[in-house]
Amino acid sequence: MKYSHLFGPVISRRLGISLGVDLVPYKYCPLNCVYCEVQRTTHLETERREFFPLLTIIRELRSYLQTAPKLDYITFSGAGEPTLYSRIGEIISFVKSEFPDYKLALLTNGVLLNDPDLRRDILPCDLILPSLDAVSQSVYEKLNRPKPGLQSAELINNLISLRQEYTGNIWLEVFILPGLNDTDEEIYLLRDAIAMISPDIVQLNSLDRPGAEDWVGAADSATLSRISDIFAETLPMPVEIIAKVEYSKPDHTVDAQARDLIRSLLIRRPCTAEEMASILNLHINEISKILRQFGAEGLIISQREQRGIFYQWKI
Repeated sequence: MKYSHLFGPVISRRLGISLGVDLVPYKYCPLNCVYCEVQRTTHLETERREFFPLLTIIRELRSYLQTAPKLDYITFSGAGEPTLYSRIGEIISFVKSEFPDYKLALLTNGVLLNDPDLRRDILPCDLILPSLDAVSQSVYEKLNRPKPGLQSAELINNLISLRQEYTGNIWLEVFILPGLNDTDEEIYLLRDAIAMISPDIVQLNSLDRPGAEDWVGAADSATLSRISDIFAETLPMPVEIIAKVEYSKPDHTVDAQARDLIRSLLIRRPCTAEEMASILNLHINEISKILRQFGAEGLIISQREQRGIFYQWKI
């Protein structure tokens, strides 16, 4: 079966072996974050809809999960904000009822969590990973570039409401960008907001692959350590600096679906050839051959970064 709404499994820095579930069209999101690895938002959207037929997504999940793959998480993520999908609760219920051994994770920017019905829908998830990158409205608008009218204070209240109702794990990501949200003033504001949200873990992150804007740079280890120390002074929960994933060597070569697998991955995130080989468990030589084919066909773009050459599907 060819999958349109599932991708991976991928090796995630935070979630281990993760099967991605993509519920919305490319780059439908309430935010247009400068660091987004899926590049710029093309549709700033806050209206929840059934973008794709519910039964189509359920059919794909059933087909894939019936093979009993080894997964750490099934993750709602992808190329847009997953909570925009109006029937996400029914998909969560389907997995929990028919495949209860699998854990569900939700990656979300939290903007839509002011909706109590949505918060109720996602309560069965095992893990929710929201983001909070700024407290002051000026930094929020520069870094996250929200749809006009969205307020950082409302986002914080959304996350507080989620914590009050949700008994599972919340891992709050704070994405640090030099020159934007790494000032002492903003860091102390973030610390105070995190104390009110009370997540189980705080995870400091920074750029690891090309972002939406060329001028965005990664925070160095000293900056991340300084911020971690400031948070740890008063916050009771663990504060982690997200480590780079360790990739294992693949043990088999390509099959007939390799081109589709690579395309599916590159549509959603930039990757190096080495990452693709490990994530998809394909030989690096086969990956390189297919990348050359895609390049000759004008289907991909490449960008050299500190960790190597990143490839991305040309949208």
